[in-house]
Amino acid sequence: MQRDSQWISISDMMAGLMMIFLLITASYMLISNNARHELEKSNEELKKLSDKMSLIAQEHYDLESALYVDLMKEFSKDLKQWNALIDEGNTIRFREPDVLFGAGEGEMRERFKQILDSFFPRYIAILSSPKYRNHIEEIRIEGHTSSEWKASSQITERYLENASLSQARAFSVLQYCFSLPQIAKDREWLISVLRANGLSFSKPLENDMLSRRVEFRTITKSKQKIEQILNVSQENNLNEEIQKSLEKEFKKGTKNEQ
Repeated sequence: MQRDSQWISISDMMAGLMMIFLLITASYMLISNNARHELEKSNEELKKLSDKMSLIAQEHYDLESALYVDLMKEFSKDLKQWNALIDEGNTIRFREPDVLFGAGEGEMRERFKQILDSFFPRYIAILSSPKYRNHIEEIRIEGHTSSEWKASSQITERYLENASLSQARAFSVLQYCFSLPQIAKDREWLISVLRANGLSFSKPLENDMLSRRVEFRTITKSKQKIEQILNVSQENNLNEEIQKSLEKEFKKGTKNEQ
């Protein structure tokens, strides 16, 4: 009788262990199925993010390319005599410091005013056209200086003094351009987009001579969307980490199923 009782006890224990094993197996199967589901969901999200990135990038490329073509078409014959250039980012750079301003001065020289008389109305005619008007976030007039300031050896003093000078120069250009009668019909729009920024020597070029310059930069809304691409990329990286984690869990569940 004791032997029978012992057998029943072992049988019950084996049945209990079998139930536990079945529960563990079912749990791994559930984890595996959930992992598959999460992976599919994650892949769908990543596909949407990828499509979004491609759309933003293509929109940016198409708009910037079209603007570059139109600017070059309008100004290519003038660039040499103005000692100016248009880079592929659609920044127009006036790079003849002796024509722009006197040394240490914020008031424009007459020759630069003459250049602006020709340049700015034509520039705004392009940007305010139906093709671009609704895509313009900002038009920036930027003043840049060299890293020098009289005989000062203190970088803080040189930076601050040049910041004040570059801002005065940028504002002088903005004030003059804004007063031109040819752009009267666009003044209300320009109030919302035209800005003057003095950048001191924070963005130097190859040498001090080239660093003394005035630039007109067009910031399109698609450029701002590029920041969204970076944010999307960060989100992508996060999803990749999630995906790796899920794949690890999936493999673990599959291995235990086997």
